Amino acid sequence: MSDFTQIKLDIADGIATITLHRPEKMNAFTRTMMQEFIEALDVTDADDSVRAVIVTGHGDRAFCAGADLTPEGGGHVFSDPNPVEDLSDQRVRDGGGRLTLRLFNSQKPLIGACNGVAVGVGATMQLPFDIRLCSDNARFGFVFARRGITPEAASSWFLPKLVGMQKALEWCMTGRIFDAQEALDAGLVRSVHPQAELMDAAIGIAREIADNTSAVSVAMTRAMLWRIGAGGHPMDAHRIDSRAIYRLSRSNDAKEGVASFLEKRAPAYPDTVSADMPDFYPWWDEPGYE
Repeated sequence: MSDFTQIKLDIADGIATITLHRPEKMNAFTRTMMQEFIEALDVTDADDSVRAVIVTGHGDRAFCAGADLTPEGGGHVFSDPNPVEDLSDQRVRDGGGRLTLRLFNSQKPLIGACNGVAVGVGATMQLPFDIRLCSDNARFGFVFARRGITPEAASSWFLPKLVGMQKALEWCMTGRIFDAQEALDAGLVRSVHPQAELMDAAIGIAREIADNTSAVSVAMTRAMLWRIGAGGHPMDAHRIDSRAIYRLSRSNDAKEGVASFLEKRAPAYPDTVSADMPDFYPWWDEPGYE
């Protein structure tokens, strides 16, 4: 954790905070930031003390100003500089997509605290967050058509699910910048807060999760809603619901959940994500890049 150069990771009282940290570049995105962010998620997933993860940007101007258009040492901005003949080559893979796929597979709930400008990958990286909050000075932009490229970071999958196809198409085809109120009205964010109150609001949600819920239940719920919610038939959900209820109802967490309710006390759930996920998890085959 001490080796991170473009992000910060802090863990305290069950809550991890990942801060995008390139003050001189408005937290602009680089391959290094991508790699460090993914490594931080590996840390939070492996740490059973972490019950929720908050992601924010350094300062009060920008969450992330998009891809760094003037990278140190020059080089290609949006993709790997090396020519390839086969588009299934790993070097073709979009860095924003590598990050959002890792976010999608997080075993811990992700809460975004967007503290300012978020354009390009600064906006698309937030789409796999489970809950998104923003400051009243936040600005968003899916600006790809104004840069001569296309939406990335698997946003063509995520964005319509969050705001509907019409709004997703409008934002991406115009590439215009829009404000926090429009993001709220469209459902891109849950709530808008004064800058000074943003992190407290995010911590409040994280604290509610950490203090009151089973880590295993939350990890299963996150996977079920993200994965089955995009499925084709309710039977897909029924199969996993049934297996999950059958296994988890026999768990130590379920016993504690009932006992703490009946005894009118705070729960102390003993099960952990690292050791006590149900035996059929994961129930999916993770696709590869081809």
